[in-house]
Amino acid sequence: MAQKIAIVGSGLIGQNWSMIFASKGYKVSVYDVDEGQLTRAEKHIAMTLTQYETEGFLRGEISATEQTKLVSFTSSLEECLAGAIYAQECVPENLELKKKVFSQIDKIIDGSTIVASSSSCLPSSSFTENLKNKNNMLVAHPINPPYFVPLVELVPAPWTRREVLATVRELMERVGQSPVTLSRESLGFALNRIQYAAINECWNMYQSGLLSAEDIDKVCYDGLGPRYAFIGPLQTMHLNADGIVDYCKRYADGAYNVQKETFKPIPVQYDVETAQKIQAEYDASIPLDKIPDKRKWRDARLANLAKMKKQLEDKNS
Repeated sequence: MAQKIAIVGSGLIGQNWSMIFASKGYKVSVYDVDEGQLTRAEKHIAMTLTQYETEGFLRGEISATEQTKLVSFTSSLEECLAGAIYAQECVPENLELKKKVFSQIDKIIDGSTIVASSSSCLPSSSFTENLKNKNNMLVAHPINPPYFVPLVELVPAPWTRREVLATVRELMERVGQSPVTLSRESLGFALNRIQYAAINECWNMYQSGLLSAEDIDKVCYDGLGPRYAFIGPLQTMHLNADGIVDYCKRYADGAYNVQKETFKPIPVQYDVETAQKIQAEYDASIPLDKIPDKRKWRDARLANLAKMKKQLEDKNS
């Protein structure tokens, strides 16, 4: 019999998690307090899986119809959690709401269910400290859209059991995600710390008049981006010289001087005046009413990239 996964919250992230787990044959129960939202989620998941199958993006070895049948919907939290080996919380990023939801979950589950939050910045210690099952709770932060961007940041609270981390990492790998495990809680986790550092320097260059917004983006998607789709910055250093030690011997002084002369102190303030100037540039190519269409364009390209990377991996395996 297929094992059961509980998804608490039926928004887009909850829907993505549902499809990811169903792709590997897990029974998925999706909970939401809003029955109208549950109905919309049910229709959207069925439609999306069918679309992905038609376009060649469907994950897993079973059909879209079979995957759709694995996902059920309920407005009863007790029903959602009953028999679940793992629960993924996907409610909005609000501390008081997460405290409320985790408290409700804690009253229902026994000591065998692992519960992870999709929190993008709130550490699980801020909403699990007083719960009886806190040793089985952590953050498993997905990257949007999780179906095509596989990274998951696993962030333990000080009381999360090590074996729980190992179990969740194994589960994420089993369903095709790419987990990284932080040794402890850290503000911003890992991805956002790297992302904010990059945004800070982009903001700096724009404010100083060095590049237009379009050209700053181009530096990333036609420069760093293609390389970072396959290797990270540390491996880039390793490959761009005779190992990373040789890289540091050759380039460390230059890198230090660039940072010393051009980098601004952290934190950089994302001020409204600069934001308005950047948005004015984008108004010509991506006006506000076209942002939903551009998101679909982005997701379609991420889907194609994910498909290509899988094909390359399968070819080399």
